[in-house]
Amino acid sequence: MEPQVMAYLGAGLGAGMVVFGVGTGIGRLAAAALDAQGRQPEAIGDVRTTMIIAAALIEGVALFAMVICILLATK
Repeated sequence: MEPQVMAYLGAGLGAGMVVFGVGTGIGRLAAAALDAQGRQPEAIGDVRTTMIIAAALIEGVALFAMVICILLATK
């Protein structure tokens, strides 16, 4: 195969792994937040704020990884 084709294949596989990891991470985060809200309903505001901040950090890492996949594919 040509090097460019391999680069596209690698970027596609990398992007797929990033999406899988992010989905798993945010799913586990949401499950833990719902569990915490069920155990202590009075702390819903604090739990929600912490969950949103953590989800934003996970999405930031995912965006960074996707940019690197795209840059490596087009190099």
